Amino acid sequence: MTPSKPSVLFVCVHNAGRSQMAAGYLCHLGGGRIEVRSAGSVPADQLNPVAIEAMLEEGIDIAAEQPKALTTDVVRDSDVVVTMGCGDTCPFYPGKRYEDWNLDDPAGRSLDAVRPIRDAIKARVEELIASLNV
Repeated sequence: MTPSKPSVLFVCVHNAGRSQMAAGYLCHLGGGRIEVRSAGSVPADQLNPVAIEAMLEEGIDIAAEQPKALTTDVVRDSDVVVTMGCGDTCPFYPGKRYEDWNLDDPAGRSLDAVRPIRDAIKARVEELIASLNV
């Protein structure tokens, strides 16, 4: 029997910038070895266009993604939950691995200001992949 893939959930408030960039990197760098999810405690209507542009510079197109609402089911079904500023709104389940990534929100920032946020997310995603041993 083949073991199931680990699943990672990225959560931020609007699911329009940080969590979408992290999910894009994990899909791209994880090579299909990890199930990737993202959600927001108060999802926006659309992705941050500057986040989309910053990811395109990396060759990753997240433009087709849509912000999704955070549900208890998606948390329960994830092995690792990475929060990025959602605070106490993220449900907690014992036995899950939680990480809190303190990253600036790209909302309302220029492309030049979003690039360092994007790069910090990439570095953390690379560390996360290494820690999952997949």
